[in-house]
Amino acid sequence: MTPLFNGSKFPQLFGTPLGADFPRALVDALQTAYADKPPEALARVHLVLNTRRMARRVSELFDEGDALLLPRISLISDFATLDPNCPLPASEPALQTKLALSVLIRSLIEAETKTKDHTAIAPREAAFDLAESLTALMSEMHEEGVAPDAVAALDVTDQSGHWERAQAFLKIVQTYALSRDGLTTAQRSRKITEALVARWSEKPPNDPIIIAGSTGSRGLTAALMRAVSKLPQGAVVLPGFDFAFAADAWPRLPDGAMSEDHPQYRFQALLAALELAPKDVKQWPAGTAPSEARNRLLSLALRPAPVTDQWIENRAEAALIAEEATSGITLLEANSQRDEALAIALRLRQAAEDGQQAALITPDRGLSRQVTAALARWSITPDDSAGEPLHLSPVGRFLRHVQEVLSPRALTAEALITLLKHPLCNALEERGTHLRYTRELELYIRRKGVPQPDTDTLLAFATAHKDEAARLWAAWVSKAFFGLSVVGEQPLEVLIKTHLETAEALSRGPSIAETPLWKKDDGEEAQKLFNSLLACAPAGGEMTHYDYINLIDSSLSSGEVRRSEATHSGVLIWGTLEARVQGVDLLILAGLNEGSWPEAPAPDPWLNRAMRAKLGLLLPERRIGLSAHDFQQAIAAKEVWLTRAHKSDDAETVPSRWVIRLTNLLIGLSQERGEKALSEMRARAKPWLTRTKQIDAPLALVPQAQRPAPVPPVMNRPRTLSITKIQTLIRDPYAIYARHILKLNPLNPLQKMPDALLRGTILHTVMEDFIKAASADPSLRNRATLSALARDILERDVPWPAARLIWRARFEKVIDSLLKEEAERAKHGQFLKAEAEGQLELKDIGFSLKGKADRFDLLDDQTLAIYDYKTGKPSSPDVRKSFDKQLPLTAAMASEGAFKDIPATAIGRIGYIGLGSDCGEFLLKPEEYDTANILAEFRQLILAFLSPDKGYPSRRAVQKESFTGDYDHLARFGEWSSTDDPVKEVLT
Repeated sequence: MTPLFNGSKFPQLFGTPLGADFPRALVDALQTAYADKPPEALARVHLVLNTRRMARRVSELFDEGDALLLPRISLISDFATLDPNCPLPASEPALQTKLALSVLIRSLIEAETKTKDHTAIAPREAAFDLAESLTALMSEMHEEGVAPDAVAALDVTDQSGHWERAQAFLKIVQTYALSRDGLTTAQRSRKITEALVARWSEKPPNDPIIIAGSTGSRGLTAALMRAVSKLPQGAVVLPGFDFAFAADAWPRLPDGAMSEDHPQYRFQALLAALELAPKDVKQWPAGTAPSEARNRLLSLALRPAPVTDQWIENRAEAALIAEEATSGITLLEANSQRDEALAIALRLRQAAEDGQQAALITPDRGLSRQVTAALARWSITPDDSAGEPLHLSPVGRFLRHVQEVLSPRALTAEALITLLKHPLCNALEERGTHLRYTRELELYIRRKGVPQPDTDTLLAFATAHKDEAARLWAAWVSKAFFGLSVVGEQPLEVLIKTHLETAEALSRGPSIAETPLWKKDDGEEAQKLFNSLLACAPAGGEMTHYDYINLIDSSLSSGEVRRSEATHSGVLIWGTLEARVQGVDLLILAGLNEGSWPEAPAPDPWLNRAMRAKLGLLLPERRIGLSAHDFQQAIAAKEVWLTRAHKSDDAETVPSRWVIRLTNLLIGLSQERGEKALSEMRARAKPWLTRTKQIDAPLALVPQAQRPAPVPPVMNRPRTLSITKIQTLIRDPYAIYARHILKLNPLNPLQKMPDALLRGTILHTVMEDFIKAASADPSLRNRATLSALARDILERDVPWPAARLIWRARFEKVIDSLLKEEAERAKHGQFLKAEAEGQLELKDIGFSLKGKADRFDLLDDQTLAIYDYKTGKPSSPDVRKSFDKQLPLTAAMASEGAFKDIPATAIGRIGYIGLGSDCGEFLLKPEEYDTANILAEFRQLILAFLSPDKGYPSRRAVQKESFTGDYDHLARFGEWSSTDDPVKEVLT
């Protein structure tokens, strides 16, 4: 057996094969090496591992054997455990650093805004995100040993003006570093590492130290690995070392030819720093590759560019091993990410049934959440190493919603009802009663069209309800939701306490019991986060509510929740780093598209690639290289799925570069053996893709609906309609059937928005008030009066500032034209009445026609003028002839004396008054308002719909196919099309 320690200062490096069960290999070798030694010998070994999951599995493997004293296990990211007696003070929390930097950044933004003609160097709301980015840069500089002075000394004569702006922020780093006494975590880690390396060089530790599982991608970890490898009782175990590449290609590469995006680059950097060659890496005494053939094939596929000619050189050998190498690989290429997630879930379910242990590895958290949701239909909860993002947990969502209550802006109906419906709102007592009143309040808001409810809205709701319990509930809602807004800048501590007090009060409801907000896993994590924020709050200074929202959203987004409920031990979801853990029967590598795996390099707002290279900081390719190593390690497992989707968000995707390399190599192999292996990889996925289509396929037993044309009893048909509904009766009779026979009213949207209908109503009101005022006092027929009326009514009835400004600006453009036309109309007649209501009884057919006219004028010849205000474009003559009967029917009603206070006289003119961009007077031709003919046609229409065999077809003659009716869902439109014939159904 290979000795674990050489007893000299010659670096001691080991490697495990690709695909080997790394934790088991580590444990097996240690148990074998210490089998004949005293029990305390193994306990003196210090194992330094790369991840907490790796440490957990190593401990579990030790526990499987006989009772023994375990080695000391720590994480390589926890430098303090390597030197527990370190005299350095504790480092300051990273959150405190971010808050302090955000204060400096806000000050810089405000100063730059004042001195540069109000042009901000950056948006204020980005302050905390910029502080987070600067903190990460500071940590990286400490880890890589780059001084802030080196950044300032960069030669940037060939760079753009962006550098000047970036330097303003980078100076903040220098200012902050010089202004404080404490150490950041990265600073403290560097000092500990430097002290340890110096101490070990003089007096090596007597107890063995083994660093295992790390690739040395960071400066500090690489320095520690170099130091430990030189210890007489030290060793470094590298995961996933490509021995085939080390033997065949690595020695042939010229210096600097291997780029950082190659999976073995970090090992090359480590060997170069130790002045070693690839042959100096020894095989770890335990651990074997599941498939040597696959390792050789993948090693060839991932060759660096300078030695890609080996594809041709080793073509014959690769062809011979292609079938064996790919026998355990399934290549699944789904049409969409949803199909990909469902296929993965089906395979994981099969693994759970067969007693296999399976792991999904993907950097795409969206895809992993889709898989988790798909598994839920079979009551399978996977063991997700990343947990649930805190901001998406119930408590996280609730805390983010509560911020709306504290906003200086008025609370919207949507925000109010969303919070009231949240499971954590009023979660203690009478939850059913709370939800019932919430439902009734929502219906009240929808009916009334209240965009921004307030205490008056709650009072009106309680009054209409006439229920003491409802009044008490409304009083609680009024007190809990209104009058709590945060105005101006406040100390961060005050903002946090206000936020928490409000959240606790809302979750507690009217009860005085303890809040349930912090009791579950997500509540505990959120409470820890807010406790950290409170402890660091003095560093955050004062901020506005909007600054605070950005801070909380960013903080919650960075948190994670691991649920304590039972998960399925055989279904795992890992991050890419955990591919080194291995030890499962099936590995599914998902989301293998460019931009997903490997992930696209994050944009660096401070330093470009050339600057980073000069400073010795990490390059963007480093992350791709780490992902490549994780991929190469994972694909070497016994059974592997490679999955990707052709489309993501309806956009075509590009396969991952590693998938492209593998498929291209196979396609190019001799004797078509590679193409056969590739087709078999894809064939193994086809049954699963077929099942994804079948599992959600609609049942054949459920027939598609036909285009409805119900025939209700004549006695139930409407005997009264308004003139605005006549066009609906012609175009979509089914809507009349649903509204007036079934008595189904459409549900208004919860959040009333400034739409075209509201704009028309507002401008109608403006013109009505103006005409009334001008008729009483002609001197008021001027621009100032009309403009002031528009301003006041918009201010009163439109609670959206942006809509008010836009609508008023558009109206101001047509005021002069309107005044000129009004002056002409005043010369030829006088205003009679606005918004006149009337009803015409057609006793011969037993029908009533009612309606409201926008405006009546009495012309000089004692005939009536009827006008309809129009914010849009008036309908064409052809549309008016067959469908839009509103104005002609108004004329017919007026001629019959149907309107109160309007004389029954002849009609002199009818037309539209444009209030929008198409302003002006649009008059109808006299033949269009021949009242006798209009009434005759109307009688004919109503009698047709009173015929016993007449149906009410859906979407009979809609103007556009894109038209969306209020009752299309009831008619099941979509299961049939407008080309289908209506099917009558006689109702009794």
